[in-house]
Amino acid sequence: MSFTTPPRPVDITAVFPQLAPLARTATRLHPRPGSPSRHDSSVGGPLLWPADEPWPYCDGPHVPDGNPATSPQDVRLQRRIRAEAASRPSGHPRFTPEEVAILERIDAGRPWPKSPVAMLPVAQLYVRDIPLLRPPGRADLLQVLWCPFDHPPEPKPRTALFWRSAAAVTDVLTTPPEPAVVQFGGYVPEPCLLDPEQTSEYPNRMELTKELREQMQDWNTWQAAGAAPDSSYEPAPEEFYGNVLSIAPGWKVGGWTRWGLTDPVPRICPACGAELDPLLTIASSEWDESTRSWIPYEEQAHATPSIANPHPATPAETEIAGGYDLQLYACPASPDHPHTGLIQ
Repeated sequence: MSFTTPPRPVDITAVFPQLAPLARTATRLHPRPGSPSRHDSSVGGPLLWPADEPWPYCDGPHVPDGNPATSPQDVRLQRRIRAEAASRPSGHPRFTPEEVAILERIDAGRPWPKSPVAMLPVAQLYVRDIPLLRPPGRADLLQVLWCPFDHPPEPKPRTALFWRSAAAVTDVLTTPPEPAVVQFGGYVPEPCLLDPEQTSEYPNRMELTKELREQMQDWNTWQAAGAAPDSSYEPAPEEFYGNVLSIAPGWKVGGWTRWGLTDPVPRICPACGAELDPLLTIASSEWDESTRSWIPYEEQAHATPSIANPHPATPAETEIAGGYDLQLYACPASPDHPHTGLIQ
């Protein structure tokens, strides 16, 4: 299925012409559960990985947080059991006795790792599907993996990026290693196919000038432009800009940063001092109550949780830092320079 983001209800550049030169293109990835192959762009799917290239491992440290870990296999089994239970008619027991026993075993958890941890595939992006990507040399494929454990100073997984030429991979690793345990089930992405769609974004209001921010906070400015939002936004019309007009939610490539957990901070390459570019946003959800206007047309009739689809806003089943996004930034000067991640 193709997904189409509804047009924004207001042309923000007509209200605030200063924003026009600040527009950036973002590619919404729209991950949805499916069965991707190694030759597909995907989230949580199999990677086109050379058989003669070592699989990446994380050496840690993996410091126990007081809670038991779980295995990727148990995460997937738990999801299947809960999905089957949700599909049963009302009046039936939610779980069978066998399922209850399995869920109790899973909840008991497993010991934390004492050896290096195999990284998990997070995303595989072909440039043919996401032309916004700027690969080095002849590369046409970006692969993103992470260690499924938090690493300080922020509670986020450690990530690894690999650019490669798909045509150069002639002998494929068919059975990549998996970590024996993961810290959270939300660090095991559900395999998803993608339907990339380009959209325009504008900066978070915290990155705008003081003068422009003050104009956005003035209800009269919006009314004078004939673009007054719903009256619910009258006490704080700048929230209308933030929720509806500026930055798309969900998984995406490029675009602007969704600040909020912190104020804007410089993102500078430690190797050369260049300003880092937004590369990939790994999202905990595709929308929330404040960003429902971004729900694609094709899903609006099914955007409310139901028995058949209890989690429509979280198709990839990822959850980062309790529901935030992990935004990855890369150096425009060289793919060999370190990338960085930011929780917002």
